[in-house]
Parts: sequence; C-alpha cells; structure tokens
Amino acid sequence: MKKTIRRIALGFFLSSLLLALVLLFFPQPFLTVDSGPVAGDVIVVLGGGSHERPERAAELFKEHAAPRIIISGAGDGEISRRLLVAAGVPARAIELESRSKTTRENAQFTIQLLREQKIKRVILVTSWYHSRRALDCFRHYGPEIQFYSRPSYFASNRADWSHNRIGNRIRLEFVKLLGYWIRYGVCPF
Repeated sequence: MKKTIRRIALGFFLSSLLLALVLLFFPQPFLTVDSGPVAGDVIVVLGGGSHERPERAAELFKEHAAPRIIISGAGDGEISRRLLVAAGVPARAIELESRSKTTRENAQFTIQLLREQKIKRVILVTSWYHSRRALDCFRHYGPEIQFYSRPSYFASNRADWSHNRIGNRIRLEFVKLLGYWIRYGVCPF
C-alpha cells in the first residue's frame, strides 16, 4: 500500500515537473488567447506594457473592429490616450477608466461602465502573455458580456525576452494565474 502511494506521488511530482518545464520553455501557446478577427461594441485597452497596447488598439480601431476605445488603468491612461490620438483615433472615441490598479480591478471597474452603457461585445487588448488571465478575469466578473482577446505580440520572439525583461513578466504571469485562481476563483482553464 505504501509502495503504491509512493509511486503515485512520484508520478504526480514528475508529471507536474514536466508540465512546469514545458510551460516555462513554451509559454506562448498556454498564455496567449487570440480570438482572431472579431467585431465588438468597444475595445478595452488594459494599462501597463508600454506603447504596444495602444498601438494594437489603434490598429484594430482602424480595421473597424469597434467604434470606441476604453483605456482601463490608473497611471498611464493619458499617455495611452495621446498614443491613440497620434495613431489617428479621434479623441471623442476614447474613454478613460482611471481607477484600476490590477487586472481584477480593470475587469470590475470597466465592467461597471460596460453595464451602464449596455455594451455586450468587447475586444480586450493587452500583451500576449497577459491575455489569458485578462480574458478569464473579465469573463469571470462579467459573464453576461461577450469578451474577445486581440493581444499585442510585442516581444513575442524568445530572443527579445531578456532585452525587454519579458521573461520575468512571463514567469510572474504563471504565479499570478495561480494566485487569481486561488484567491478570486478566476479559473485559467
């Protein structure tokens, strides 16, 4: 009996270790969620990153994916607004949600706006490595709204990870996925 339990425990440990190694060496297939070409009522750009998120949102706006953009996040909203306007998005098509400081708050505060405006189809723009947690979080807090993910692929090549410090963000993203699942019930699967 003890021998069987040890074998099961060892098998579970080795399987977990193998899975962890695969995810660390090949994170993109697991962390990235891209819904492909979709149309929505609004594009929501999550704060953070640098220039790549507003640039991606402007690209989608020009492709007529949605007629409006909401920038969600405290601190860099005005910078993102300027980048969007400089990329050709009319200022009147941009709205700010500037209270949120976490992905969870991005979802909660933005969903409040979406509900007030009776918006039903939303395209989320964030970094590729953040897209799974962001999408899961928005779907968790706004199940009646249809959310899609159209991430930025800035620094998606492994060669760029150390130069742009993306490798640290990727490793931290796995920790945050687990933390959001345990603490808030936001399931990453």
